Amino acid sequence: MIVGLTAAVLAAGVVVAVVGYQRIGTADVTGTLAGYQVIDDETASVIISVTRKDPSRPVDCIVRVRSRDGSETGRREVLVPPADQTTVQVTTTLKSSKPPLMADVYGCGTDVPAYLRPS
Repeated sequence: MIVGLTAAVLAAGVVVAVVGYQRIGTADVTGTLAGYQVIDDETASVIISVTRKDPSRPVDCIVRVRSRDGSETGRREVLVPPADQTTVQVTTTLKSSKPPLMADVYGCGTDVPAYLRPS
């Protein structure tokens, strides 16, 4: 029984990892931090550079800010609309629960959720 339960937990972990990789880590799109500016103790402006194989497809990127202790203190999903160029830069503003010290791109994917798509 314990062996079966262990196998089921491991299988579930593999499924979660594969789905997460497909959602965030696709090779069809990459996002990198191009720059950021701390505006005040609760706000940062973040610039990301997004490169995609098919620029006619919208993509979704997750951008976050971190505090001095390294903890994530703000997160935002950003819609990157279709474009003519394979690489574009997008600027967004994030609110932070503690004074932000740094920003990064958590990941980008081609599976854009319905709530981000234009209606």
